[in-house]
Amino acid sequence: MEQLQSFFPLILLFMVIYLFMIRPQVKKQKQEKNFVSELKKGMKVITKSGMHAKVLDLNEDGTCL
Repeated sequence: MEQLQSFFPLILLFMVIYLFMIRPQVKKQKQEKNFVSELKKGMKVITKSGMHAKVLDLNEDGTCL
């Protein structure tokens, strides 16, 4: 029982790190991947830096030109 109590803070710390750091990052990556897969030629987008742009062409890996 004492061994379990000694690991409890470590387990709790891992859960907090997962909930506040890892899970949101994975969710954001999924959203970005979904956004890139839905891009089509001619769509108007706003870049991360705030520039307004129009998609002229897409590469096979999903990146825009």
